[in-house]
Amino acid sequence: MTELKRTKVVDVLKRSDYGSEVCVKGWVRTMRDSKNVAFIALNDGSVIHNVQIVVDPLTIGENILNRIHTGASLSVTGTLIESQGSGQSVELSAKEVIVLGEANPDFYPLQPKRHSLEFLREKGHLRMRTNLFGAIFRIRHAMAFAIHEFFNNKGFKYWHSPIITGSDAEGAGEMFQVTTLDLNNPPRTEDGEIDYSKDFFGKMTNMTVSGQLEGELAALALGEIYTFGPTFRAENSNTSRHLAEFWMIEPEMAFYDIHDNMDLAEEMLQYLVKYALDNCKDDLLFLEKRLLEEEKQKPQNERSPMPLIEKLEFVLNNKFERLTYTQAIEVLKDSKPAKNNKFEFPVEWGIDLQSEHERYLVEKHFKKPVILTDYPRDIKAFYMKQNDDGKTVRAMDVLFPGIGEIIGGSQREESYEKLKKRIDEMGIPEEEMWWFLDTRKFGTVPHSGYGLGFERMMLFVTGMGNIRDVIPFPRTPKNAEF
Repeated sequence: MTELKRTKVVDVLKRSDYGSEVCVKGWVRTMRDSKNVAFIALNDGSVIHNVQIVVDPLTIGENILNRIHTGASLSVTGTLIESQGSGQSVELSAKEVIVLGEANPDFYPLQPKRHSLEFLREKGHLRMRTNLFGAIFRIRHAMAFAIHEFFNNKGFKYWHSPIITGSDAEGAGEMFQVTTLDLNNPPRTEDGEIDYSKDFFGKMTNMTVSGQLEGELAALALGEIYTFGPTFRAENSNTSRHLAEFWMIEPEMAFYDIHDNMDLAEEMLQYLVKYALDNCKDDLLFLEKRLLEEEKQKPQNERSPMPLIEKLEFVLNNKFERLTYTQAIEVLKDSKPAKNNKFEFPVEWGIDLQSEHERYLVEKHFKKPVILTDYPRDIKAFYMKQNDDGKTVRAMDVLFPGIGEIIGGSQREESYEKLKKRIDEMGIPEEEMWWFLDTRKFGTVPHSGYGLGFERMMLFVTGMGNIRDVIPFPRTPKNAEF
């Protein structure tokens, strides 16, 4: 038989030219057989739906059928026929089946049943073959593409910030060190300290926690840029919201004030949500159905405030509410949870708002996404523009239902004198930040920017509860297996 060119499953399922011959290749999800016929569900990752292969054992041969199990890879050539069952309009009557790779049912771990997320994390080299992770990673691709499309359409330049850096953008100190020194016998200075002048870069260097500072340099030359790359935090945290390696989208814009910054963040988030609804509907419907089944097992007070697609439309169809941090504190202090001591963390001016506070504002009080501005100076980073009151900075946080803060940003401090004073106050070594300060000496301008954690956006769009399940290979304390 002359080999036909492969057709992807996503394209086969759209066809109605019954009687045509096609070739599909993929992995077996399930197989059921009877005396006279076998049915194989084949998937190639292009779509969440399988194409059903109808197999006549006499045509294919028992020796071939006996080699086909869940997980095996096949090349199938056959005739498109109208489906007799529900769920699909077309199926394939097999004329030839070639087993490309077998999967021994005694050892293949992904059997046709529901596996726990913990089990699938242990099988990280295979978990993307499941319906769940196939859906998640198709959406992840779509969101990455949409981010680039959004900024490109607005004339932004994609900026590659360094992964290895000598600065700590957040002042957190929880960074992964990069070194080529012999850890068993590092060179020492006369006073016994490690001599980093002998290291590869001639100084102590780390994996970046943010591309923002370098992004600011680009914005002050190119106008509007965005970074989209990996960032690293050596935070010893095993919660469902923390990763040691994650991806950040960080636009920086010259001549933008805080209001321009808020406008851009709102426009971008609604663009991404609309793109997901327009281009990932089948995967979203699958995830929504799965989540609704899970919600039934939870106590009423722990259930999601709304189904997945309704939550996405909630963001798309509502103008974001904007108010200051101080106004938000007043709303929270006047709320029933505060008056009845239902908040786990007390509400006072100056606190760093917790997820429970942020979600109350979004889900209960305003019933729409919220952007908070003008946070207390003492709980925000050194580079944020200081307000005239001496107490607050022009920060902004975007709050979403079910997740709380999804974007953090600010208008940046353009004054050399104010920025230098703040760096000194926070004990940041000036010799490490000379280049950043330099930009405030030569043609400084008002400018703004923000950061969107890509995995946090993925949690929102997919409805997943653990950040380890929206990145292909999660890096967490004691976990770098794959």
